[in-house]
Parts: sequence; C-alpha cells; structure tokens
Amino acid sequence: MTCYFRNSRMIELFEEIGVEVTKENRNAIDKIIHEMLSVDYKNCAATWKLVRKRLEEDGPGFKKRLSVALEDFKVS
Repeated sequence: MTCYFRNSRMIELFEEIGVEVTKENRNAIDKIIHEMLSVDYKNCAATWKLVRKRLEEDGPGFKKRLSVALEDFKVS
C-alpha cells in the first residue's frame, strides 16, 4: 500500500534523496520502507507515522539510511 507516497513531504523526501518513484517501482520501494521500519507490509498508517517520527528525531540520518536502502531506484 503506497498511500503515503502522495504526501507532499514524502514526495520532497524522494526528490531530495534522488529516488524516482514510478508506477512500476512503487511497490518495491514501499516494501523496502516497511522492512526498514519493521512494519507489516501494507500497514500504511503505521508506516507513515514511523517515517514522520524518524524524520523528526533523526532527519539527516534517516534520509541517509533511506537513500542507501533505495540506491537501486535513484535517477542517473
């Protein structure tokens, strides 16, 4: 479930770390984020809540870890 991908803050985050979200890769990216946060896949609300929390608590560190985890989806 990729409902939080439509959030402007999340769109900005993906742009900032250089990740291009497409219809084809959205689910794969979503699964990686769920795995990073140890949230059951398709639990959109819990995932978005943890993304916001991580950004507030450790913005630069979380962005770096997310960037590394999503390396395969970066635009060239």
